Amino acid sequence: MKRLGSADCFDPSGERFGIPTYPWRCAPDGLATRRQLRSRGLRPGGQDVAAQILRPRRRREPLTAFLYRADLARPVRPMTPGRWRAHAAMMRARRRCPACGRDAGYVIPTSLGMCVPCAFPEEQRAA
Repeated sequence: MKRLGSADCFDPSGERFGIPTYPWRCAPDGLATRRQLRSRGLRPGGQDVAAQILRPRRRREPLTAFLYRADLARPVRPMTPGRWRAHAAMMRARRRCPACGRDAGYVIPTSLGMCVPCAFPEEQRAA
């Protein structure tokens, strides 16, 4: 794997990477990541990726952030009562332990797949 430097990440014409590519923190005005759009109350709205940013790292692949045109972004859709109900049901399901069926009071870790008392019963009895 060839290591990229900051100069290797500059490809505004898109010849090397297929889309315009800029080094980290060097994107032109008018382009934003999903998080930057969201902080402004916007979403990509179905548009294609306009460019990307690459951040070189040691001994690993570079970090990639996709950029979207801010002028084509649409407002975030508001949360309706039905969406709030669906969100609450989803969070309830993440808190319910499949082993004992109780509400754990926290989101069940996916690494355990069950609440902590069910995952480690011997430690609970000793305490």
